[in-house]
Amino acid sequence: MTVHRGRWTLEDRLERGLRELPFDVPPGTASITVELAFEGGVIDLGCHGPAGFRGWSGGARRAYTIGPGWATPGYLPGEIEPGTWHVWLGLHRIPPDGVPYEVTVTTSASPARAPDVPAPPPAPDRPPRRDLPAPAGLRWLAGDLHSHTVHSDGTLTVHELACLAASRGLDYLAVTDHNTVSHHPRLPDAAAHAGVTLLPGQEVTTDLGHANVFGDTGWVDFRRPSADWAAFAAANGGLMSINHPLSGDCAWRRPLPPEHRPPFVEIWHPSWWDRRWGAPLSWTDLWLPGGAVPLGGSDFHDPGQFKNLGEPTTWVLADADDGDGVLRALAAGRTSVSADRDAPVLLRLDDELIAVGADGTVLVRPDGRRAAVRGDRVRFPADGPGLHRLESHENEVIALCG
Repeated sequence: MTVHRGRWTLEDRLERGLRELPFDVPPGTASITVELAFEGGVIDLGCHGPAGFRGWSGGARRAYTIGPGWATPGYLPGEIEPGTWHVWLGLHRIPPDGVPYEVTVTTSASPARAPDVPAPPPAPDRPPRRDLPAPAGLRWLAGDLHSHTVHSDGTLTVHELACLAASRGLDYLAVTDHNTVSHHPRLPDAAAHAGVTLLPGQEVTTDLGHANVFGDTGWVDFRRPSADWAAFAAANGGLMSINHPLSGDCAWRRPLPPEHRPPFVEIWHPSWWDRRWGAPLSWTDLWLPGGAVPLGGSDFHDPGQFKNLGEPTTWVLADADDGDGVLRALAAGRTSVSADRDAPVLLRLDDELIAVGADGTVLVRPDGRRAAVRGDRVRFPADGPGLHRLESHENEVIALCG
């Protein structure tokens, strides 16, 4: 057993926010259990082994177990290699009078026993798909690009989340747990069971901003500069988006030079609670003038929260229903965002815009020119790149497209 005790101070957090506490693992160890106790503040929890990253649970847990066949959600099961391991402590919120803490690490020659796993919920009936105009060989898929499970700070299992997505009529869902990829191996079975495409993802989470990385890229090292996240995603077949850039203490404040900025921005997030507020639009224009690709995500954690899965809905014009098809559509910028799956939507097909179910709204072009929408399916010529939107007569954003 290894025990670390002490008191973290505000100065400790300001000097270095992520602390690594070492412990030795002898040969023959079959499981590791780490327990964290502290009073006041918020301390995140994670683990790193001799072979690399082994898991992260942030502030959602105060204990975890890792073994060859099973690990606490958020952590990666596998061989327990002998050598020096590290408990990661993220000093997320340390008050001026400090936080006393104790970390206890227990190693065992016995494998960790996996808890009983409940049976997945029955596969749901899904609403009929919406009929939206699309070129031959392509189809608009309804999805949500931001969600969480028990593998970080969500309350649903992967299977439960997948069934909820299908019941709400979504075609795809990105599962983006914080700073971990432990949920990725669960996605294929849950997707097949529920009848929905589950896109592997992770929310790279720091004190100064969050970003989603979409695709089966492997773990993104959140300790690195943000430009490295984007480069890693691109090198491994993934895409990175900036999340909820104006969302309170989760707003984007990380340095990222213009030449390294990804074009994908989660402009529509539940924190945009009054869509007459124009700051998200202005931020997006300044982030990458003329080239930002608008995305939306519910940031879903729990059915009891005010956030509903698929609110907003991000539509992608895809050539296939699988995760690769979704990624290709995102990479090409073929996106549209609506308030939910059945809400008015603004679609772009080459040089044409189509407003569907939007009678009485106003089309706003990138240069500010406006036109009234009269009818259920109204076509307008597009003006080249840039963010187009539908607004109400009170300037509330109704739909977006790039």
